[in-house]
Amino acid sequence: MIAILALLLACQLAGEILARSLALPMPGPVVGLILLAIVLLAWVQRRPDLKGTLLDKVTTFLVGGLGLLFVPTGVGVVQQLGLLGDYGVGIVLTLIISAVLTMLATVGAFLAVKHWTGKRP
Repeated sequence: MIAILALLLACQLAGEILARSLALPMPGPVVGLILLAIVLLAWVQRRPDLKGTLLDKVTTFLVGGLGLLFVPTGVGVVQQLGLLGDYGVGIVLTLIISAVLTMLATVGAFLAVKHWTGKRP
């Protein structure tokens, strides 16, 4: 279990180093997650029988505790209820408009790919 957690932390550290040294426009932990995904994909390609192994146990453990990561966010939201009261309408309108624009962009991309490939859904 320690080896898998060390791999996780090593990928995060490598991502942080890459993001800072290359001045990437994304946070280091995101780069680290991409590196971890690449490592895990390579690992699964070499060993497709990973079900029930240490990797499976560690990932199950980590996903089980994932809900705890939302507690600080919830506490932060509760602490800023005054701001939500002041800017709530703007936040809701922004969420609705961005959701509609995202859906329109998705439909537009789908139609463009459909047109370019000449295929029907």
